[in-house]
Amino acid sequence: MAATATVRELRNHFPKVKKLVERQGEVVVTDRGAAKYRLTLYTPASPQNAPPPKDYIARLRRHQPRPISAAAANALHEANRGER
Repeated sequence: MAATATVRELRNHFPKVKKLVERQGEVVVTDRGAAKYRLTLYTPASPQNAPPPKDYIARLRRHQPRPISAAAANALHEANRGER
């Protein structure tokens, strides 16, 4: 059975309720005698769910498999310069 605390105890004596959560793992908070909320310990999501890091070099090589030659780069530069 989970420990219980009232809203008033949560507001006025939070450190005690926090210790209850740490010991019991769960505390049910009552409001005017009726159970309303459940406090549990926070467990972070596992890092396995994170997507793998991007491989930008592989992506670049997929779009440009081999680099342009120096002669082709000079020809492209001259063509882009136009009549100057």
